Amino acid sequence: MVLSLRCLALSLLGIIPVLIWPTTATVWWCVLALVVIISLDLLTAASPRAVSFTREIDSSVRLDESAHSALIVHQLGRRRLRGSVRDGWQPTAGAHPVQQNLDLPPGESRRLTMTLTPSRRGTLNTRVVTVRSWGLLGVAGRQVTHPAPGRITVLPPFRSRKHLPSRLARLREMDGRSAIQTRGAGNEFDSLRDYVRGDDVRSIDWRATARRQDLVVRTWRPERDRRVVIVVDSSRTAAARVQNETRFDTGIETALLLAALAQSGGDRVEVLAFDRQVRARASSTTKGSLLNHMVTALADVEPRLLAADWTQVPVEVSRVARQRALVVLVTSLDAGALQEGLFPILPQLARHHQVLVASVADPELAELSNQIDDPGSAFMAAAAQRSQLDEAGLVQMLRHAGADVVQAAPTHLPTAVADTYLRLKSAGRL
Repeated sequence: MVLSLRCLALSLLGIIPVLIWPTTATVWWCVLALVVIISLDLLTAASPRAVSFTREIDSSVRLDESAHSALIVHQLGRRRLRGSVRDGWQPTAGAHPVQQNLDLPPGESRRLTMTLTPSRRGTLNTRVVTVRSWGLLGVAGRQVTHPAPGRITVLPPFRSRKHLPSRLARLREMDGRSAIQTRGAGNEFDSLRDYVRGDDVRSIDWRATARRQDLVVRTWRPERDRRVVIVVDSSRTAAARVQNETRFDTGIETALLLAALAQSGGDRVEVLAFDRQVRARASSTTKGSLLNHMVTALADVEPRLLAADWTQVPVEVSRVARQRALVVLVTSLDAGALQEGLFPILPQLARHHQVLVASVADPELAELSNQIDDPGSAFMAAAAQRSQLDEAGLVQMLRHAGADVVQAAPTHLPTAVADTYLRLKSAGRL
């Protein structure tokens, strides 16, 4: 049983006769009248149990986008159902409207639609639907919660997709598939052509020149069919939030842009979410779209409050890339985690592969380091500068161990890593 505000209003009205005739009998008569009204209202309310539900919902939606959910209510009872229906979506689903009014005659159905605007990545669930049926007076009603499971998968947003066309254009320029030629790019022989003023004399093919009696130069193209292994750290350090998103979410954005670019460049891509074990895996060799495989595999992965076991990374890399590959480690520059885990295995990894360490830089550190207004802010600025110096020291140690390092703010890290990939590919270092 549920009571409405009308019941409260009737209770307050009952105070008036009590004030006029302040006796015990008057109080009991008022209470009895209220009980009779509530009982009659409950008797006239349709049974909220005599309903069934059918769901229609999108299977997946990208974060920052909206999806539609439909709940079809079937009236199986003999009375007209006047009340409301509340769907039990979790708050992060962003369901609107949460509660909807319902006026349903016997034997009919109603389609109730709502919009879902999720605020977090992963699988969102609804398990129950609550039906509330009011009587004719709307004073009291009956309420029942029905099991009605539903789910929707919220995929990573891939906001950096807007930067992909410009990087693909640069890749086409390097590959010689556009009108603009990039001289000296790549190290794989492509074809021969006539010498043009300005060409590098080191590219002249003297044997072909002797045959043709004209200067002929070799053209080169960027390396293709190379392995790119992207390891996204999903350990405890990836749970830290920088600019309203976790480091792991920034790592997903970086992996998506790099994977799309590398696959378009003719390279084979492997993506791993890793802490102490592989939490998700996607490969360009699998049938279907690589990006679809990635967003589906990474949608439900959340950072674990565990330290990463970096000793397992060379093993996982060797399983997917037996030849030299570009290994991109998307992690944070945490001194404790790197010195205990990554630094011992980095020389071995860099000996066989081209290693690139990508890390999120916190823009707030730069802001705090420049704000010295009072003694309190001076201590904050000193701590921020100390953190920046520690990170700079870690970067130097990583480079000394044979790795390239890219550090940028969350909004710039995906493009910075993509640009580094193009530079390495152009220089023939993959």
